[in-house]
Amino acid sequence: MIETEAEAVRGLSAGLDEGFDRAVEAMKATAATSCRVVVTGIGKSGIVGQKIAATLASTGTASFFLHPSEAIHGDLGMILEGDVVLALSHSGETEEVVALIPHVKRRGATLVAMTGQRDSTLGKAADIVVCVVIREEACPLNLAPTASTTAQLVLGDALAMALSVEKGFQPEDFAALHPGGKLGKRFLKVADLMHTGDAIPLVPKGAAMKDVIYEMSHKRFGITGVTDQAGKLVGVVSDGDLRRLLERDGPKIMGDTAADAMSGSPKTIVGSAFAAEALRLMEERKITSLFVLDGVGAPTGILHLHDLWGVESI
Repeated sequence: MIETEAEAVRGLSAGLDEGFDRAVEAMKATAATSCRVVVTGIGKSGIVGQKIAATLASTGTASFFLHPSEAIHGDLGMILEGDVVLALSHSGETEEVVALIPHVKRRGATLVAMTGQRDSTLGKAADIVVCVVIREEACPLNLAPTASTTAQLVLGDALAMALSVEKGFQPEDFAALHPGGKLGKRFLKVADLMHTGDAIPLVPKGAAMKDVIYEMSHKRFGITGVTDQAGKLVGVVSDGDLRRLLERDGPKIMGDTAADAMSGSPKTIVGSAFAAEALRLMEERKITSLFVLDGVGAPTGILHLHDLWGVESI
């Protein structure tokens, strides 16, 4: 049975024709006109259609699932002129889907049929046909939708992925649509997580040690940045730096300035970097805080290791 479904998937590539490319182009065109891809189907094909709609939406194509029975009982208003309606029916004769055809046409939408029967009612009426031909179902009776729905699912994923490539969908686009959970955190930018404004611990090079210590304890990052007259970051003073100074010089350090105590050439990052890159840098350098700089070297934020909990390193 598994081999039957695998065979159905393997046969998809050989069966692809210009219909697939035309379907991708039609769906791509919806973005330029603020139109949507409306996926419809019933039964097992409907369940597959819901997944296809979700995959399209998660990869940057405005898409939703419309139940065909609900459509002809009032929900037809969800289909707008210029939309692409992707209708799933292996036989191409599913009553509820076929009943939608004239209404889809009347509303000025493009009808794309995903069917195993090009000469079916749905296939003949469609503007574009994406053919999903299988030899047999995996069901021992060759009745229950099994290999056919697997093939539909795979072809739907292929449409969504081809469309994302055509549209130039990038990791940052993916991150914008997946702000929650593990995937979202993986693609967050440093700028999304960093502390800014008065929360950034900073002192000038000439700051007295008491002011350095106050800034570190008040801002609670265990570190403070040191800036020059132009506002550029030139060094940092960390808890470790203070401990080492105390061990070496004792109370005399209170006569030092930030410039005397700082470590030069601190590790930094830019706000446009992925949070996962910040985590990798912190783990590699065994540091707990990282200053974020703008294009001229001025600090615009600070990131603490705790801010990156749940982010996957890369």
